[in-house]
Amino acid sequence: MSKIFNLKEFYRFLDQNRASRGILLKTKVGDVLFKVCRALLLFGLCFLILQPLLDKLSIAFMALQDLYDPTVISIPRHFTLDNFALASQLMNFFPTLFRTLVLVVVSATLQIAACTLTGYGFARFKFPLKNFWFACVMLIIVVPPQTIMAPLYLNFRFFDVFGLIRGLTGKPINMLNSAAGYLLLSITGMGLKSGLYIFMLRQFFRSMPKELEEAACIDGCGKLRTFGEIILPDAAPMVTSCFLFSFVWQWTDSFYSSLFLTTYRVLAAQLGAVSDRLSEWWAQSVGYASGALPPVGYMQAIIATGMLMSLIPIIILYLIAQKAFVQSLSRTGIAGM
Repeated sequence: MSKIFNLKEFYRFLDQNRASRGILLKTKVGDVLFKVCRALLLFGLCFLILQPLLDKLSIAFMALQDLYDPTVISIPRHFTLDNFALASQLMNFFPTLFRTLVLVVVSATLQIAACTLTGYGFARFKFPLKNFWFACVMLIIVVPPQTIMAPLYLNFRFFDVFGLIRGLTGKPINMLNSAAGYLLLSITGMGLKSGLYIFMLRQFFRSMPKELEEAACIDGCGKLRTFGEIILPDAAPMVTSCFLFSFVWQWTDSFYSSLFLTTYRVLAAQLGAVSDRLSEWWAQSVGYASGALPPVGYMQAIIATGMLMSLIPIIILYLIAQKAFVQSLSRTGIAGM
């Protein structure tokens, strides 16, 4: 019966194609070719994104002899977890992980709170030189932070507020040896990528209907209460997205952490020192002179393992918050900004 039905459908399609003078067949063939090209393009993009991560994942489980075995491509022949144990030891992983997690969560929370208030202010209020200040926000996005590295260092090395601190204590405050300067940048809306978050939140708040605030004002709500009880709950997906961006960028940041957190060891700094510590460990373990270096492939394997260990918290965070992240992209239309 199914064969008879398929033949009837086939003959019906031929009749329809004949009636349309071949247009129906051309349309079907075009649709199939478009789907095939789209599938190939998506597969290629996904492969380009995932291939470096898969390579690191493969190398992380390889023993030293597998790294120099030309017959071993992607699947380890001698599966081992020693690379993870050594990378954890060299990075002092778990204490550093906890320290970094606390710092990044606090910093990202303060940064997004400041950027949310700033974005709402630009979207809804009128104040003197509003366009000028928003141009300054856009300038934060355009100007690389490396260009203001020297002023940042001097300002926080000799931190003072209109000379008041020097007048009271006799000397300025050095904020480079603690997390105070790092958190101060976040809470004042000048942290890493703050200009981008302000722009995104401003665009979101501008797209929200003003009738919500007008109705709340008629009901007797003030500006702050309206923002906290009506506007902010609707903006939760966008705020969550900005928090995720802030968390990821600060988690992997090495510029601000090396500038401000000179004694506060974070994962980015520990990962950058893995190669030097591995050289010391190799010289001590094999008993050679202090100048002996580990094999290049083995060093790359330990670095790749450390990178994978550093990425695990980010992956877990995304899996937890992916629903809100995808919802924010679909509701706000970032591409249409």
